[in-house]
Amino acid sequence: MSEAKPEKVDMEKLVSLCRRRGFIFPSSEIYGGLSSCWDYGPLGVELKRNIKQAWWRAVVQQRDDMVGMDASILMHPQTWEASGHLEGFSDPLVECKGCHKRWRSDELEGDKCPSCGGELTEPRLFNLMFKTFIGPVEDQASVVYLRPETAQGMFVNFENVLNTTRKRLPFGIAQIGKAFRNEITTGNFIFRCREFEQMEIEFFVKPGTDKQWFDYWLEERLNWYVGLGIKKENLKLRQHTKEELAHYARECYDIDYLYPMGWAELEGIANRGDFDLVQHAKSSGKSLVYYDEETKEHIVPYIIEPSAGVDRTALAVLCDAYDEDIAEGEKRVLLHLHPDLAPIKVAVLPLSRKETLAPLAKEIYAELRQQWMASYDDAQSIGRRYRRQDEIGTPFCVTVDFESLEDNQVTIRERDSLRQIRVPISELKKTLQAKLDGEDLFVLPPGGKIWKGGETQ
Repeated sequence: MSEAKPEKVDMEKLVSLCRRRGFIFPSSEIYGGLSSCWDYGPLGVELKRNIKQAWWRAVVQQRDDMVGMDASILMHPQTWEASGHLEGFSDPLVECKGCHKRWRSDELEGDKCPSCGGELTEPRLFNLMFKTFIGPVEDQASVVYLRPETAQGMFVNFENVLNTTRKRLPFGIAQIGKAFRNEITTGNFIFRCREFEQMEIEFFVKPGTDKQWFDYWLEERLNWYVGLGIKKENLKLRQHTKEELAHYARECYDIDYLYPMGWAELEGIANRGDFDLVQHAKSSGKSLVYYDEETKEHIVPYIIEPSAGVDRTALAVLCDAYDEDIAEGEKRVLLHLHPDLAPIKVAVLPLSRKETLAPLAKEIYAELRQQWMASYDDAQSIGRRYRRQDEIGTPFCVTVDFESLEDNQVTIRERDSLRQIRVPISELKKTLQAKLDGEDLFVLPPGGKIWKGGETQ
């Protein structure tokens, strides 16, 4: 039915699909767009929501050693002085003397402008934080920054979380939220943006156990991506060299994904040691320690930080799911999205627009959308409607035909295999739930039968 897909999807095809089907649009498009800013459309927002929900379920809901929080985007400016962002959160900037385009010098090959071949200026450090003002007066006393990461909000709330949850080491704080970086060079679709969303964990452990927990989270996070359907061969671990380690890191690995532009970071896992709690304690004058009941000592925990990007995860998921094959003699574009991530779980398709079919089809649709994000489509031929659902990654289509009016049964079509079964309407919700949970399509409910082309097999 299908040939083996290439290792890397063509980015232009993916961007076209995302725009055509309502996943992602250029921001402010009617005004010509804004560089590296993107709007998530009706399907894209559902994909993002499902990614965040899957992450939260795995790292918070299903664990007893993790709690969540949602810190403010605007924080006291002293936060960024203590963290080192004011002094060290910079990239080396060069400018072309000819076309005046600006580049990160550490990402260039050679000493000429990649755009026009012109001469470049000497590198200078450029701070990536967006500066703004709080209150009506724009002076130095009212300067604040849009956070470049969510992590600091968890560090400064360490004592609050500890006192209110009474957690014991090891325990973690998880957060999903927006961050902002005034990147010198952006691009590769949603891979590098100036406004993005992070999914971060700060996991606090006893010093001496940090290596054990670092290795644990490295494996745990890699397996999470595989569990959501990303192919193992498209993922790899890359250890940071001593030269590229951040100032706070004792050890760091990236989980890299094979994007269309090559291998690039999907998630970073860092052993931050006690740097953050020590720095904020010094700067604030507050004690950020943990009292160990066993040793009767106050200790400063070490921190293991798995840090993922929602947008980069969405891009990896879309790249990995994209496929083209031949179905019924025609080219078919489809997304092999994991059911947990698919924006639409099930589509209801009446075989005809005739008035006799519509009431039953709409009744089924109304029932299903109480439980899942569902779609109703009665425009054009049934084949075209199947293709539209395949292209947006809908795992199952429910077809209501004229026989349904007589036998109270409908057909369920599986996206990837094109196989079909026919089940009683009374068993439909239970059957769909089982299939979305991973049950084989041909495990039939009471009264169900294997179906293809309108004839039982």
